[in-house]
Amino acid sequence: MLSLQDVEDAAAIVYAAMPPTAQYAWPLLARRTGCEVWVKHENHTPTGAFKVRGGLVYMDRLKRAQPDVAGVISATRGNHGQSIALAAAKVGIAATIVVPLGNSVEKNAAMRAFGAELVEAGHDFDSARETAIRLAGERGLSMVPSFDRDLVCGVATYALELFRAAPALDTVYVPIGLGSGICGTIAVRDALGLPTKVVGVVSTEAPAYALSFAAGKVVATNSADTMADGMAVRGPDAEALKVILKGADRIVKVSDAEIGLAMRAYYEDSHQLTEGAGAASLAALMQERAQMAGKRVGLVLSGGNIDRPLYLRALAGN
Repeated sequence: MLSLQDVEDAAAIVYAAMPPTAQYAWPLLARRTGCEVWVKHENHTPTGAFKVRGGLVYMDRLKRAQPDVAGVISATRGNHGQSIALAAAKVGIAATIVVPLGNSVEKNAAMRAFGAELVEAGHDFDSARETAIRLAGERGLSMVPSFDRDLVCGVATYALELFRAAPALDTVYVPIGLGSGICGTIAVRDALGLPTKVVGVVSTEAPAYALSFAAGKVVATNSADTMADGMAVRGPDAEALKVILKGADRIVKVSDAEIGLAMRAYYEDSHQLTEGAGAASLAALMQERAQMAGKRVGLVLSGGNIDRPLYLRALAGN
């Protein structure tokens, strides 16, 4: 899907706005999991999540291709929206972001702070996306999808950093929302010719990608009710699924309770603030502790954007 040159070209755009993020091996996490653990800290980007990389590349290329674009619109639970808002502002394009009703208060505030107009509609991400598509037509705005080649190209830069900076990894665990992160990771793994296994992680309450991986075709669900809003997707992207079917080793399902435990483990062992999706990779590794014993593992900590009340409940184990 992507060549190494594609990702290098995207990296030039990304690094004009932010530096690479760190990857650290945390000894207490190693003790907890029984293996060497390298954490990719995408919670340290300008938006607190990996999505900003894709937004920067997408908006830069949109502005070059359509300098007179009237504006953009997209749907999100928060991290994608922050990335589009920040990147659109950088290139002088107005951004409208649609979020579901009851969305994260703090993520909503961040999107507005980055300059976006926020529209609240629908009961979940998929219904918010339907509203965004309708508004794009009514307002003459360019619809920004949640999965797109330029978005994948941008987020793939974190995988390039991880694979080049960390020692040879046996396995990398990547949370799945709509799939840009895991597809970027697979693309870079393949472009570098590495034997590293790429494992996707989904919520037990939003298992669409796991069901689709098992069936070999798109399988949607009726709900996606999980504390990990970055993984709360009912309908998989067909193009993303093709990449995952070809390049992923397996998909692990983790419960909200397991995610909460991983959030506490991150705080205790590395003092990192994590959102639900950000902690999901560690939750999967803890679930598979026995089979990963003694191996060298990469974890994508995809973001740290979580509302304070929810985080306090997670830390308390409630």
